[in-house]
Amino acid sequence: MKVRVVTFPGSNCDKDVGSVLESEFGAQVDYTWYKESFSDKPDLVVLPGGFSFGDYLRCGAMAKFSNAMESVVKYANQGGKVLGVCNGFQILTEAGLLPGALLHNRTLKYICKDVDLVPVSENRIAKEIKGTLSIPIAHGEGAYFADADTLERLEKNGQVVFRYKENPNGSLHDIAGICNEAGNVLGMMPHPERAVNPYTGKMDGKQILEALLKK
Repeated sequence: MKVRVVTFPGSNCDKDVGSVLESEFGAQVDYTWYKESFSDKPDLVVLPGGFSFGDYLRCGAMAKFSNAMESVVKYANQGGKVLGVCNGFQILTEAGLLPGALLHNRTLKYICKDVDLVPVSENRIAKEIKGTLSIPIAHGEGAYFADADTLERLEKNGQVVFRYKENPNGSLHDIAGICNEAGNVLGMMPHPERAVNPYTGKMDGKQILEALLKK
């Protein structure tokens, strides 16, 4: 399995997710700097967490103009699998690969803690995941927002992948992660790569990565 992890100035979870995919899934991971383009067809492209371009303007607003994102958009539109985690989710919405936006948390405070994540059984990615998952979050702008028509469409099409059991940030409909209509682009605020380590006793994140890779 081949994976590309796109790295922007300010990304800080690229090595985390890359090392998990190498160690737990035997993936061959290549890191793509934001100035670079790619035209190959890896099995998965990951936009990692962090603070791309220092989160200036809006989170992900500058990253979307990079050469690497031009390649990601083309790859996704051809059916390639894309995972955006935290800042990666914000970039996906800014780039138009996923609908909606991520706003400041309702408390206006940065939140870093474990949350209970509920897979939505109607979603094609989450339907294989059983039970509530404990996954870390770490963000200041993670409140999912979309207009009423978009929310209705997401629910009707089964595009909501995860909900928070106890909403930590003010996300509408308790949304923690969504996918596009085709199901090949997934964005989520919680960090599954931070819950794949037997030494910490946290392995729930592996179920998420397995479900995405299997789908």
